[in-house]
Amino acid sequence: MKTTEIIKNFQTYFEEFQKADHPEPTAMSLATSTKSGRPSSRIVLLKSFDERGFVFYTNFTSRKAQQLEENPFAALTFFWNETSRQVRIEGAVEKVSDEEADAYFASRARKSQIGAWASKQSSEIEHSLDFEKRIAKYTLKFGLSKIPRPEFWGGFRLKPDLVEFWVKKDFRLHERTVHTLLSGNEWATKKIYP
Repeated sequence: MKTTEIIKNFQTYFEEFQKADHPEPTAMSLATSTKSGRPSSRIVLLKSFDERGFVFYTNFTSRKAQQLEENPFAALTFFWNETSRQVRIEGAVEKVSDEEADAYFASRARKSQIGAWASKQSSEIEHSLDFEKRIAKYTLKFGLSKIPRPEFWGGFRLKPDLVEFWVKKDFRLHERTVHTLLSGNEWATKKIYP
């Protein structure tokens, strides 16, 4: 099997779920770990995907970004209950290019751009109004001008080397198909017990 076929299959699952009119079809669980192996997971939003991998964005000072710097491997899980589907993806992670991050940042709503500047993601908030004060500070700083992407904010791309498609069936007779990257563009495929 080729990478294009796996991405096409993911695209089919993804589009089915989008048609199910879920409020957040791009939500996915991202699991990372420290260098010593302590795991951590959270929900993030998928921003793009193609044959190169699956992209999400964050503040580089966040816990997830720090863990990815220490241990550049991660796992994603999409669970689409409305369509009885799940997809698990594992692989190495790399930062997206500055050009790609700039283009995505420019497409964000202005309030989201200011929020990226104002948030000290994963840091302690000392006083309850600190975040609001920082939002006001950056709103005033940028006024009506174009807001540049902060250097401490950008994207990561998970480059898959394992993709599992799961389909719910009656009586726990679920279908599980696992694709494992062999080399380059070639994948091994096997069915496994649920």
